[in-house]
Amino acid sequence: MILVLNSGSSSIKYRLFESGEGAVLAGGLIERIGEAHATAPPDHRTAIQAIVEQLQEAGHLTAERPLTGIGHRVVHGGERMRTSVRIDPFVIHAIRTAIPLAPLHNPPNLLGIEICQELWPEVPQVAVFDTAFHLTMPASAYRYALPQTCYTDLKIRRYGFHGTSFARATRQAAAALDIPVDQFNAVILHLGNGASMAAVAAGRCVDTSMGMTPLAGLVMGTRSGDLDPGVVFYLLAQGQTAAEVSHMLNRDSGLKGMTSSNDMRDVLAWAEEGDAAAGLALDVYIHRIRFYLGGYLLQLKRVDALIFTGGVGEHAPTIRQRICAELDHLGIQLDDAANHCPDSGLRRLETPGSPVGLLLIPADEEREIAEQTGHLVSRPWNRALR
Repeated sequence: MILVLNSGSSSIKYRLFESGEGAVLAGGLIERIGEAHATAPPDHRTAIQAIVEQLQEAGHLTAERPLTGIGHRVVHGGERMRTSVRIDPFVIHAIRTAIPLAPLHNPPNLLGIEICQELWPEVPQVAVFDTAFHLTMPASAYRYALPQTCYTDLKIRRYGFHGTSFARATRQAAAALDIPVDQFNAVILHLGNGASMAAVAAGRCVDTSMGMTPLAGLVMGTRSGDLDPGVVFYLLAQGQTAAEVSHMLNRDSGLKGMTSSNDMRDVLAWAEEGDAAAGLALDVYIHRIRFYLGGYLLQLKRVDALIFTGGVGEHAPTIRQRICAELDHLGIQLDDAANHCPDSGLRRLETPGSPVGLLLIPADEEREIAEQTGHLVSRPWNRALR
């Protein structure tokens, strides 16, 4: 029995998996934690206790069916946490040290861990880091052209995110194409409300579009993506505060800023109706993706697959078609019928004989966390990282 928790600042997402085949026994989302709302839990402790009570009342957690592990999504592990690990005081210290790099995410992630340690002191717990997959990038990809002390003293560098999704997509795509993971090259597009891309060589990340924060890279639902840093100084000079600029770039930009909606379904529908703003937003969205795609194809030289995952990547055939348009000369040949097939699950999208595989892989980060947790708690505790 593996419990997976994603503890956010005002919400907790959870799923309970059964060991072996990994059947999902229960799951849910508790929101508005700490808000002045009649049904909202007053704090994270109360919310997690409510989850425990629900699982016990449903008969999922009993004395005969105890938890064997708890897996936690942790956004940032800094440079220390290069893989998923069993949680101990060293790991907790590393998560706390990385709080300045993810001030909105790491504190609630850590709080969820600490509450679970109190509730289940004997149950092994595992931290799965969003940033870990990208720590194989070479310095040429992760360093910024800033003074040396910005890196050595402040740890300013490209970290990347969505690592759990990228790791799962890499492994599943390599298996689907019958290529050993350590020989597998791919470009992966995780397209959702948050969006990023990664270049994978020999099964390892060599570049990714997000940076020190999730604000960099692609156009997203509410985030601007790449931006001339001078724009920030200009906005500050116009009288906006740093907090106002941060809110605009993270919460009111991207598709929402250009169209009033961060939902790709709205934007596609409006563009189909001839709305000029929605049409331009899609053009900018696609342009940014293809810009990164071109750079990654050049870096990798040989590409086995282009992989789509995330909510938009999985459910928006129009977006996939526009990304792949007129790329036959690069070996990217999308099959129109396969692209519009409504079937769910992993499927191939390339034309027969296409040099580059095109795969749609549903994102399931909770299952990936559960599998990594089960793997680690079933093995002798390796403290080599310490």
